[in-house]
Amino acid sequence: MAISHSLFQHAVDALRRVLPCDKPADAALSAFFRDNPKLGQQDRHFIAESVFAVLRRHALLSALTAPQATPKRLLIASLVRVRGHNLRELSDALTEAEQKWAGELKALDPELTLAERAELPDWVVSAMQQDGGLDDEAVLTLGRAMQHPAPLDLRANTIKTRREDALNELTALGIPAEFTPLSPFGLRVKGKPALTRMPLFTNGMVEVQDEGSQLLGLLLAPRRGEMVVDFCAGAGGKTLLLGAMMASTGRLYAFDISEKRLANLKPRLARSGLSNVHPQLLASEKDARIKRLAGKIDRVLVDAPCSGLGTLRRNPDLKFRQSPDSVAQLNATQTNILNAAAALVKPGGRLVYATCSLLPAENDAIIDAFLASHPEFSELNAETLLAEQRVTLATGSRLRLNPAQHNTDGFFAVALGRNPA
Repeated sequence: MAISHSLFQHAVDALRRVLPCDKPADAALSAFFRDNPKLGQQDRHFIAESVFAVLRRHALLSALTAPQATPKRLLIASLVRVRGHNLRELSDALTEAEQKWAGELKALDPELTLAERAELPDWVVSAMQQDGGLDDEAVLTLGRAMQHPAPLDLRANTIKTRREDALNELTALGIPAEFTPLSPFGLRVKGKPALTRMPLFTNGMVEVQDEGSQLLGLLLAPRRGEMVVDFCAGAGGKTLLLGAMMASTGRLYAFDISEKRLANLKPRLARSGLSNVHPQLLASEKDARIKRLAGKIDRVLVDAPCSGLGTLRRNPDLKFRQSPDSVAQLNATQTNILNAAAALVKPGGRLVYATCSLLPAENDAIIDAFLASHPEFSELNAETLLAEQRVTLATGSRLRLNPAQHNTDGFFAVALGRNPA
């Protein structure tokens, strides 16, 4: 694909907009596209992929372009070294001097630290090694897995269709897809088709949801007719899964403190065909509505606010926007939310705590402290619970998913049972 000078310059401008990393990259890109409405779909795709390629391989590209790691030079280096474009394709976009420099980049082999090779911040690597017990090879394997874009996973909405039928419809549309290896509801699609225009999506028969996220619902395993709470519902991906698993019976509360996130749930809920979901906007984890439900809920899911470092395949900018200080603040929030959610669970009920983080400080440390101060809860074996849902996964007591081993986002989850009265 020959890259025009105009398209190249748009990509440089977009990267310049994103690189401060003072806001989510996808939000900064969306704003850029709104400001440039004449860009076509293919051009937008090229720009977005180019920007995210720079974010994913920023350490390597910074070393290649030092001491002048400008957005333009980072983009050129990315196109040549990461995205595999040849100089002929770039001839219209670059000056003669830039083409000469781009040609020289191919032979460069900068010396990189372990953290730079893994494309992770030093403090993340230290936490993985000192607290998580990973050796250099494990860190590198995980880091390299997160340097690639995530696959597109869908969840078949069993209220409206069977997974087999959804797969057949995708195949009929010429979209290559297959069953996910772990989730019984999941489909993995090749490429990035325009799903939002397809009746399969607009009629609510499938939703976009990472396979790892689907496994969290299976770990909670809500039953028909139960009272269930999704404590940090967000835009509701897991809420919709839980509602379908309950066959739209019982009562499912979708709690969140963000009005905007719950507003994003509304159109998804309308498509889903579910009638058992009750979104609730909370002021905080101490909201009076929580106290009224204390000790009455069968199952509670806490997908806690976290650093999101398990989602770097999708959100590579997070590694620049998180820090030890921000994680410490999140730890306090995670503890408070878990304590509040635990009060909802009735004797004999189940509580699942989950994050999309790979940091022990957000995962094991939170659970270990909770169990030490809440003797009324006992840890359940995640591997056994998933086997009951016909998911075979050697995970041990605590569910740990990562892109290198499972081709999912990085997830951590623990199921806790409240001891019978």
